[in-house]
Amino acid sequence: MAKEPTGKNTSGRGQRELKVKVKTARGRKLSSTRWLQRQLNDPYVKRAQAEGYRGRAAFKILELDEKFRFLVPGARIVDLGCAPGGWCQVAAKRTNALGEKSGKAVGFVLGVDLQEVDQIPGVELHVLDFLAEGADDQVKDWLGGKADVVMSDMAAASSGHKQTDHLRIISLCEAAAYFAFDVLEDGGTFVAKVLAGGAEGELQKLLKQRFAKVANVKPPASRADSSEKFVVATGFRGALPEAADPSA
Repeated sequence: MAKEPTGKNTSGRGQRELKVKVKTARGRKLSSTRWLQRQLNDPYVKRAQAEGYRGRAAFKILELDEKFRFLVPGARIVDLGCAPGGWCQVAAKRTNALGEKSGKAVGFVLGVDLQEVDQIPGVELHVLDFLAEGADDQVKDWLGGKADVVMSDMAAASSGHKQTDHLRIISLCEAAAYFAFDVLEDGGTFVAKVLAGGAEGELQKLLKQRFAKVANVKPPASRADSSEKFVVATGFRGALPEAADPSA
Protein backbone atom coordinates (compact mmCIF):
# COMPACT_ATOMS: atom_id res chain seq x y z
CA MET A 1 0.00 0.00 0.00
CA ALA A 2 1.36 3.38 -0.95
CA LYS A 3 2.30 5.60 1.96
CA GLU A 4 0.48 8.93 1.82
CA PRO A 5 3.07 11.70 1.61
CA THR A 6 2.98 14.73 3.81
CA GLY A 7 3.81 17.16 1.04
CA LYS A 8 7.13 17.95 2.71
CA ASN A 9 10.26 17.37 0.70
CA THR A 10 11.83 14.24 2.12
CA SER A 11 14.23 13.82 -0.77
CA GLY A 12 17.25 14.99 1.16
CA ARG A 13 17.10 18.77 0.66
CA GLY A 14 20.14 20.34 2.19
CA GLN A 15 22.17 17.18 1.67
CA ARG A 16 24.59 16.73 -1.19
CA GLU A 17 23.34 14.03 -3.55
CA LEU A 18 25.18 12.27 -6.32
CA LYS A 19 23.80 13.19 -9.72
CA VAL A 20 23.20 10.49 -12.28
CA LYS A 21 24.82 11.28 -15.62
CA VAL A 22 23.54 9.64 -18.77
CA LYS A 23 25.64 9.28 -21.91
CA THR A 24 23.97 9.69 -25.27
CA ALA A 25 23.67 6.21 -26.72
CA ARG A 26 23.98 5.52 -30.40
CA GLY A 27 20.64 6.08 -32.08
CA ARG A 28 19.20 8.11 -29.18
CA LYS A 29 18.53 11.82 -29.55
CA LEU A 30 20.25 14.30 -27.27
CA SER A 31 16.84 15.56 -26.10
CA SER A 32 15.94 12.01 -25.03
CA THR A 33 19.18 11.73 -23.10
CA ARG A 34 18.49 15.03 -21.32
CA TRP A 35 14.94 13.90 -20.44
CA LEU A 36 16.25 10.60 -19.05
CA GLN A 37 18.92 12.35 -17.00
CA ARG A 38 16.35 14.78 -15.60
CA GLN A 39 14.04 11.91 -14.66
CA LEU A 40 16.79 9.99 -12.92
CA ASN A 41 17.77 13.05 -10.86
CA ASP A 42 14.27 14.33 -10.12
CA PRO A 43 13.49 14.00 -6.38
CA TYR A 44 9.73 13.86 -7.08
CA VAL A 45 10.24 10.95 -9.47
CA LYS A 46 12.18 9.14 -6.75
CA ARG A 47 9.47 9.87 -4.17
CA ALA A 48 6.74 8.63 -6.50
CA GLN A 49 8.61 5.37 -7.01
CA ALA A 50 9.28 4.97 -3.28
CA GLU A 51 5.71 5.77 -2.21
CA GLY A 52 3.89 3.78 -4.88
CA TYR A 53 2.50 6.62 -7.00
CA ARG A 54 2.18 6.29 -10.75
CA GLY A 55 4.04 9.49 -11.49
CA ARG A 56 5.46 12.70 -10.05
CA ALA A 57 2.23 14.54 -10.97
CA ALA A 58 0.63 12.99 -7.88
CA PHE A 59 2.53 15.49 -5.75
CA LYS A 60 1.09 18.43 -7.69
CA ILE A 61 -2.50 17.61 -6.69
CA LEU A 62 -1.33 16.73 -3.18
CA GLU A 63 0.31 20.14 -2.78
CA LEU A 64 -2.71 21.93 -4.24
CA ASP A 65 -4.99 20.09 -1.82
CA GLU A 66 -2.81 20.99 1.13
CA LYS A 67 -3.30 24.65 0.22
CA PHE A 68 -7.02 24.60 -0.69
CA ARG A 69 -8.40 21.47 1.08
CA PHE A 70 -10.88 20.22 -1.49
CA LEU A 71 -10.14 16.47 -1.28
CA VAL A 72 -12.04 15.90 1.96
CA PRO A 73 -13.50 12.65 3.32
CA GLY A 74 -16.83 11.91 1.68
CA ALA A 75 -16.25 14.08 -1.40
CA ARG A 76 -17.24 12.90 -4.88
CA ILE A 77 -14.39 13.47 -7.31
CA VAL A 78 -14.19 13.37 -11.11
CA ASP A 79 -10.71 13.18 -12.65
CA LEU A 80 -10.78 14.02 -16.37
CA GLY A 81 -8.01 12.49 -18.46
CA CYS A 82 -6.91 10.52 -15.44
CA ALA A 83 -4.15 8.36 -16.98
CA PRO A 84 -1.82 7.13 -15.60
CA GLY A 85 -3.75 7.56 -12.34
CA GLY A 86 -1.57 9.43 -9.86
CA TRP A 87 -4.19 12.10 -9.15
CA CYS A 88 -6.79 9.38 -8.56
CA GLN A 89 -4.48 7.63 -6.11
CA VAL A 90 -4.14 10.78 -4.03
CA ALA A 91 -7.87 11.54 -4.23
CA ALA A 92 -8.82 8.02 -3.11
CA LYS A 93 -6.71 8.35 0.03
CA ARG A 94 -7.74 11.88 0.89
CA THR A 95 -11.49 11.33 0.38
CA ASN A 96 -11.47 8.01 2.28
CA ALA A 97 -12.77 6.19 -0.79
CA LEU A 98 -11.74 2.83 0.69
CA GLY A 99 -13.31 3.58 4.07
CA GLU A 100 -10.00 3.13 5.87
CA LYS A 101 -10.50 6.16 8.14
CA SER A 102 -12.88 5.06 10.85
CA GLY A 103 -15.63 7.53 11.63
CA LYS A 104 -15.01 9.54 8.43
CA ALA A 105 -17.38 9.81 5.48
CA VAL A 106 -16.51 7.58 2.52
CA GLY A 107 -15.72 9.37 -0.73
CA PHE A 108 -16.17 8.38 -4.35
CA VAL A 109 -13.48 8.85 -6.99
CA LEU A 110 -14.32 8.51 -10.68
CA GLY A 111 -11.55 8.57 -13.27
CA VAL A 112 -12.26 8.86 -16.99
CA ASP A 113 -9.87 8.78 -19.91
CA LEU A 114 -9.78 8.03 -23.64
CA GLN A 115 -7.67 4.97 -22.87
CA GLU A 116 -7.96 2.14 -20.39
CA VAL A 117 -6.21 2.73 -17.08
CA ASP A 118 -4.96 -0.01 -14.77
CA GLN A 119 -7.23 -0.48 -11.78
CA ILE A 120 -6.65 1.67 -8.70
CA PRO A 121 -7.97 0.70 -5.24
CA GLY A 122 -10.92 2.88 -4.29
CA VAL A 123 -11.34 4.35 -7.78
CA GLU A 124 -13.97 3.63 -10.43
CA LEU A 125 -12.42 3.92 -13.88
CA HIS A 126 -14.15 4.29 -17.25
CA VAL A 127 -13.11 4.86 -20.85
CA LEU A 128 -14.96 8.02 -21.86
CA ASP A 129 -14.51 11.07 -24.07
CA PHE A 130 -15.76 13.85 -21.81
CA LEU A 131 -16.38 15.97 -24.92
CA ALA A 132 -18.89 13.47 -26.32
CA GLU A 133 -22.58 14.28 -26.28
CA GLY A 134 -24.20 13.03 -23.09
CA ALA A 135 -20.88 12.53 -21.27
CA ASP A 136 -21.97 14.80 -18.42
CA ASP A 137 -25.15 12.78 -17.85
CA GLN A 138 -23.17 9.54 -17.98
CA VAL A 139 -20.76 10.83 -15.32
CA LYS A 140 -23.62 11.94 -13.05
CA ASP A 141 -25.18 8.50 -13.49
CA TRP A 142 -21.94 6.80 -12.43
CA LEU A 143 -21.63 9.17 -9.46
CA GLY A 144 -25.25 8.80 -8.44
CA GLY A 145 -25.52 12.58 -8.38
CA LYS A 146 -23.30 15.59 -8.87
CA ALA A 147 -19.59 16.00 -8.12
CA ASP A 148 -17.92 18.02 -5.39
CA VAL A 149 -14.70 18.34 -7.38
CA VAL A 150 -13.84 18.18 -11.09
CA MET A 151 -10.10 18.09 -11.71
CA SER A 152 -7.95 17.83 -14.80
CA ASP A 153 -4.25 17.42 -15.44
CA MET A 154 -4.85 17.07 -19.17
CA ALA A 155 -2.54 18.56 -21.78
CA ALA A 156 -3.03 18.55 -25.54
CA ALA A 157 -0.44 16.73 -27.63
CA SER A 158 2.59 18.94 -28.16
CA SER A 159 3.11 20.45 -31.60
CA GLY A 160 6.50 21.88 -30.75
CA HIS A 161 5.17 25.40 -31.30
CA LYS A 162 4.83 27.16 -27.94
CA GLN A 163 1.95 29.49 -28.80
CA THR A 164 -0.03 26.76 -30.57
CA ASP A 165 0.39 24.43 -27.60
CA HIS A 166 -0.72 27.21 -25.26
CA LEU A 167 -3.91 27.81 -27.24
CA ARG A 168 -4.65 24.09 -27.39
CA ILE A 169 -4.40 23.58 -23.65
CA ILE A 170 -6.46 26.69 -22.91
CA SER A 171 -9.15 25.34 -25.25
CA LEU A 172 -9.02 21.98 -23.50
CA CYS A 173 -9.23 23.65 -20.09
CA GLU A 174 -12.24 25.72 -21.18
CA ALA A 175 -13.96 22.55 -22.36
CA ALA A 176 -13.25 20.93 -18.97
CA ALA A 177 -14.65 24.02 -17.25
CA TYR A 178 -17.93 23.86 -19.19
CA PHE A 179 -18.13 20.16 -18.34
CA ALA A 180 -17.64 21.05 -14.67
CA PHE A 181 -20.49 23.58 -14.85
CA ASP A 182 -22.80 20.69 -15.81
CA VAL A 183 -21.73 18.19 -13.16
CA LEU A 184 -20.64 20.22 -10.09
CA GLU A 185 -22.67 20.68 -6.95
CA ASP A 186 -23.17 24.23 -5.74
CA GLY A 187 -20.08 25.17 -3.74
CA GLY A 188 -17.93 22.72 -5.72
CA THR A 189 -14.32 23.05 -6.89
CA PHE A 190 -12.67 22.98 -10.32
CA VAL A 191 -8.92 22.33 -10.66
CA ALA A 192 -7.11 22.29 -14.00
CA LYS A 193 -3.71 22.68 -15.58
CA VAL A 194 -3.07 25.62 -17.87
CA LEU A 195 0.01 27.04 -19.57
CA ALA A 196 1.03 30.63 -18.99
CA GLY A 197 1.13 32.48 -22.28
CA GLY A 198 -1.30 35.37 -22.47
CA ALA A 199 -4.44 33.69 -23.86
CA GLU A 200 -5.98 32.59 -20.56
CA GLY A 201 -7.81 35.87 -19.89
CA GLU A 202 -11.16 34.63 -21.21
CA LEU A 203 -10.87 31.47 -19.15
CA GLN A 204 -10.21 33.52 -16.01
CA LYS A 205 -13.18 35.76 -16.77
CA LEU A 206 -15.40 32.73 -17.31
CA LEU A 207 -14.38 31.10 -14.03
CA LYS A 208 -14.78 34.30 -12.01
CA GLN A 209 -18.39 34.48 -13.21
CA ARG A 210 -19.13 30.99 -11.96
CA PHE A 211 -17.00 30.60 -8.82
CA ALA A 212 -16.59 32.63 -5.62
CA LYS A 213 -12.77 32.49 -5.74
CA VAL A 214 -10.27 31.76 -8.51
CA ALA A 215 -6.59 31.25 -7.76
CA ASN A 216 -3.62 30.56 -10.03
CA VAL A 217 -0.91 28.45 -8.45
CA LYS A 218 2.38 26.85 -9.43
CA PRO A 219 2.90 24.06 -6.88
CA PRO A 220 6.46 23.17 -5.80
CA ALA A 221 6.23 19.83 -7.67
CA SER A 222 5.78 21.69 -10.96
CA ARG A 223 9.19 21.98 -12.60
CA ALA A 224 10.68 25.47 -12.48
CA ASP A 225 11.38 25.46 -16.23
CA SER A 226 7.78 24.52 -17.07
CA SER A 227 5.21 27.16 -18.06
CA GLU A 228 2.43 25.14 -16.46
CA LYS A 229 0.35 26.44 -13.61
CA PHE A 230 -2.94 25.34 -12.09
CA VAL A 231 -6.20 27.19 -11.74
CA VAL A 232 -8.17 26.36 -8.58
CA ALA A 233 -11.73 27.69 -8.65
CA THR A 234 -13.74 27.22 -5.45
CA GLY A 235 -17.30 27.97 -4.41
CA PHE A 236 -19.23 27.07 -7.57
CA ARG A 237 -22.23 29.36 -7.85
CA GLY A 238 -24.38 26.95 -9.86
CA ALA A 239 -26.31 27.74 -13.00
CA LEU A 240 -26.36 31.38 -14.08
CA PRO A 241 -29.55 33.06 -15.33
CA GLU A 242 -29.77 32.45 -19.08
CA ALA A 243 -29.20 36.12 -19.90
CA ALA A 244 -25.94 36.08 -17.93
CA ASP A 245 -24.65 32.77 -19.26
CA PRO A 246 -21.70 33.49 -21.62
CA SER A 247 -22.43 30.27 -23.54
CA ALA A 248 -26.07 31.21 -24.23
